[in-house]
Amino acid sequence: MTISETLASARKIVIKIGSNTLSKADGTQNTEFMASFARQCKNLISKGKQIVVVSSGAQVSGVSTLKEWARKKDVHFRQALCAIGQVELMAQWRKAFAEQELHIGQLLFTKEDFEDNHRSLNIRNTLFTLVDEGVVPIINENDSVSTDEFSIGDNDNLSALTAILWSADALILFSDIEGIFTDNPKTNSKAKLIETVSSISELRASITIGETNAFGTGGIETKIQAASKSTKYGIPLILANGGTENILDKLSDGSAKGTLFLAE
Repeated sequence: MTISETLASARKIVIKIGSNTLSKADGTQNTEFMASFARQCKNLISKGKQIVVVSSGAQVSGVSTLKEWARKKDVHFRQALCAIGQVELMAQWRKAFAEQELHIGQLLFTKEDFEDNHRSLNIRNTLFTLVDEGVVPIINENDSVSTDEFSIGDNDNLSALTAILWSADALILFSDIEGIFTDNPKTNSKAKLIETVSSISELRASITIGETNAFGTGGIETKIQAASKSTKYGIPLILANGGTENILDKLSDGSAKGTLFLAE
């Protein structure tokens, strides 16, 4: 099974976009990417696919809005930045999808939402309703109110939990890397891309896991955690570089590479 074959057979697709993909080099919002991504989603929807988006970027958007808060590390300022940034983030997503004549809906979750059966059922029902009516759900963790105790911590795992709850057919993680490599390709030119993973335990034994990236809260470890969750429920996971131009189109037609975690 290839990535293009996986996407061709999938009807319900969850796509997670990391902070680095949504940020330019100066830390401001990459609105060009957002417009292009919305167009590519429209292409898939026109083919009968259903799309749910898990979007990072609230804190980045907050820094873009209030640049003088960029260096503040206090948790209350961070959560306040997320509150401000979430509004800006959704405004840009609304604009991008409106250009494709698509409506969006915002859903903000905490860890508790997935641990409570009643809340989980409500999430599932809301997702089905939105998607069935042609609305694209945009999901993020509710960083303005989440504390360490009730935080999922990263959107890689949030996207896996969402995919499981929605009974998705495929999960795509867009990050600033092309996929899983044997070592960090930014520091080791001999590192090789691993295009297919059938055993996560064997993968862990064969690679070197680096640190978290600059803007995001997740690194390779959280992506492997997400894959471990989703594949156990029969949901293949694709990791690819969101910075590649028209990456969603290219994954669909097989012209872009990534790492495919096969469903168990």
